[in-house]
Amino acid sequence: MSRTLPDMSTPRTVAVPTGRYGPWFALIWLFFLGDPLLAAWARRDGAAGVGGLVVTVLFASLYMLIWWQARRERWMADRTPPPAQALGLFVGLVALCAADVALLGEVGMACVVYVAISGVLLFRPVVAAVLVVGAVVGSLGLGALEDWGSQAGLAFAVLAGSVAIFGVRALISRNAQLLIAEAENAELAVENERTRFARDLHDILGHSLTVITVKAELARRLLESGDPADRLRAQAEVGDLERLGRDALADVRRAVEGYREITLPGEIARARTALAAADVEASLPGTVDDVPSDLRDLFAWTVREGVTNVVRHAAARRCTVTVDARAVEVRDDGRGLDEGSAGGHGLAGLRERAAAVGATVVVRSLEPGLSLRVGRDAS
Repeated sequence: MSRTLPDMSTPRTVAVPTGRYGPWFALIWLFFLGDPLLAAWARRDGAAGVGGLVVTVLFASLYMLIWWQARRERWMADRTPPPAQALGLFVGLVALCAADVALLGEVGMACVVYVAISGVLLFRPVVAAVLVVGAVVGSLGLGALEDWGSQAGLAFAVLAGSVAIFGVRALISRNAQLLIAEAENAELAVENERTRFARDLHDILGHSLTVITVKAELARRLLESGDPADRLRAQAEVGDLERLGRDALADVRRAVEGYREITLPGEIARARTALAAADVEASLPGTVDDVPSDLRDLFAWTVREGVTNVVRHAAARRCTVTVDARAVEVRDDGRGLDEGSAGGHGLAGLRERAAAVGATVVVRSLEPGLSLRVGRDAS
């Protein structure tokens, strides 16, 4: 059965919560635009004052628009806006900042901090770093040129705000990567479980349904022959069909219930996986249809206990499981049973289960290895 695994070569995105209150915090920090607004209001009788009011409000509006877009489009998590959009927004913000400085003078330089932060939001880290350095150098240079005094405080504010947003972006990006990894791991776990379930279901039903089909065809031919002896054989085959059908149905129900109950075909399927993982060569039966219904659970527990001991304690290179209508045997070529040991709690429980159905448990040391045989003729 072929299965399709998720394509890990394609970058994935997940809905990363970037904080519904982020833009409101950005709005709070617009408090520092109060100085340009107050200065413009004081000059409201002139064109420069009115222009300063309008430009400052437009600047604040565009800055908030960038934050709202950043949240909606997850720019701070796992992507940046298209270059044309980013450049358009940034150039618009720079133009409004320049107009504010031209209209209001030094007090309009407060906009530079918001310009630098917007650069961090809109562009990749390398480009954003260049823009932040440019904002710092430009602020210091313009202050010296216009004889506005030291702009060290403004330069520090630009650096501090930009570094803070860099840190927030890095944190959100890392959270996004973790969420993507968790989503991929969950998807792979589900896919692995589906594959395992399909494999085990095939092992449980495949041979049983084949035998049922063959026996049904044989019973039909025997019934059609008209020979009394053949009719007796047909009755026996129909009886086998009934038993096989009930056992297969019980195995499927247990498998669908999530393996809460043990089944012989399921334990053989698990034994194959466990031995392969332990690098132990396995020889396992292809069919368990001859096992009577009252022994199937006991034999399943025997396979589980025997294979578990092989994997954990035996240090074996080969393990052989044989099953027939009267007994099951798990044999390995490992260390064997320690001298004076009678087995652990697993063997004690197995003996109790065997006694309940009139079977016995025989553990024998081999040269080398160990044999665990359980059944009604386990001698």
